[in-house]
Amino acid sequence: MRRIQIKLSKTERRTLEAFRTKGLHQARELTRAHILAALDQDVSDEHIHQVLGVSRMVIWRTRAAYQEQNLAYALADAPRAGAPRHYQTDQEAEVVALACSQPPAGRKRWTLQLLTAEARQRPTLQQISVETIRRFLKKTC
Repeated sequence: MRRIQIKLSKTERRTLEAFRTKGLHQARELTRAHILAALDQDVSDEHIHQVLGVSRMVIWRTRAAYQEQNLAYALADAPRAGAPRHYQTDQEAEVVALACSQPPAGRKRWTLQLLTAEARQRPTLQQISVETIRRFLKKTC
């Protein structure tokens, strides 16, 4: 199988070198930067695979992304699919504020079940679960 060569321009090389040496970046992005630098220097896929510990598919995808678009596209992570948030930060804050308030009369402290029952009395939190409240509180404490 014939390997497609990648030749970066001088500007792209400078950009890539700055990306690799400066700033905070995700590990996947740095790996892609190392792959592109190695491909530009005509290093074999097998050697890149051994040194960086990435699969040949990662090397192939990085090369294809660069050829398809540009350097920035090849380095960046594509948006990932995922479910939208059910509750916004103001609703989280509402639950936390409730947990920080005085417990009901006759109780020494809030329990998750009490918080859930009280939160469900509010119009924006009618369907909230005990687990969701637990996760909100875990994030803030």
